[in-house]
Amino acid sequence: MKFLKKILLIFLFFIISINKSYSINDDIYKKIDLFSEVLDRVNKEYVDEVDQNEIMDAAINGVLQYLDPYSAYLSPEMLKDMQTETSGEFGGLGIEVGMEGGVVKVISPIDSSPADRVGVKAGDYIVKINGIQVQGKSLTEAVEIMRGPVGSEIEITVRRRGVKKALIFNIIREIIKIESVKSNIIDNTVGYIRLTAFNENSSNQIKKEIKKINKDKKIKGYILDLRNNPGGLLSQAIKISDFFLDNGEIVSTKGRKSSENKKWFAKEGDIIGGKSLIVLINYGSASASEIVAGALKDHKRAILIGKNSYGKGSVQSIVPLQNKGAIRLTISKYYLPSGKSISEIGVTPDIDIAEGSDDFKINSKNDNQLNFALKLFNG
Repeated sequence: MKFLKKILLIFLFFIISINKSYSINDDIYKKIDLFSEVLDRVNKEYVDEVDQNEIMDAAINGVLQYLDPYSAYLSPEMLKDMQTETSGEFGGLGIEVGMEGGVVKVISPIDSSPADRVGVKAGDYIVKINGIQVQGKSLTEAVEIMRGPVGSEIEITVRRRGVKKALIFNIIREIIKIESVKSNIIDNTVGYIRLTAFNENSSNQIKKEIKKINKDKKIKGYILDLRNNPGGLLSQAIKISDFFLDNGEIVSTKGRKSSENKKWFAKEGDIIGGKSLIVLINYGSASASEIVAGALKDHKRAILIGKNSYGKGSVQSIVPLQNKGAIRLTISKYYLPSGKSISEIGVTPDIDIAEGSDDFKINSKNDNQLNFALKLFNG
């Protein structure tokens, strides 16, 4: 019991460090004693032997998950994996996930990833992983279960709106190589840029592809496809928005601390020279995608076509810990130039059109959104 109380006191100091205005009173000490008693009962009487270190990790995660779905504890191993992901190559299934109502929800599958190839879609709810119920677990715990050696198989069970039976997908984990930018010229007159993620190379790749397309004098406009793009680095969202804007605010953040209240503005210079721009979005467009789409819409620089975006409008900071792990903590929220928050709301398209297809293949007859965009260009 003494050992548990020492851990709980450390745990309490951790909470206080998050909120220094937190006042300690008798009720809090009673809660500490109660928590200690619960842990002691679990340790002595639970049907299986438990690892106290794992229980404390789960307790820390519980505090963070109570705050919002995006705050979480990252073990040293998980932190290393996350840092690898933002560099553009990592192992896994190729899905971006979030939490909704205590259930893991697919924000979007990455193009051509193992999950995408077997048919996992944005908006799917993951209810089981290898037969293990996911409901009740934190997002971090669910992600940890999904991790595994490259080449190993995993079974996920999902629920999909409009489908009565649960869907089961068997997926082989792979090294996910994110080619974040794909481009083409459609109908000899429209430049098409598909951005699938905002990693550290995205802005340079977009600039390179646009310069290549701009050499064709027949180009009269561009389509920027942000569908099923789960986001990524804020710095890249700002750079890519700036490509198409001559001036004005791109995005701002607001938090409890004045240091988190920031604004970013566009510099002079439109990379496509003022040509017409259409942006495609859907429910799988999140975070950085919403910043770009929202900024271009608010400045009336682009027409948005598709469906309402995801609504992931908060900023997480990675706070290092002594064990070489970290906590991912929400410190502020994104606001569009109009002053509207993205969080829980998303970005509304100018023209609401169902996808018809989620393959997003150029010239696909079933891609209602892309085909509508092309009609606008062709009159």
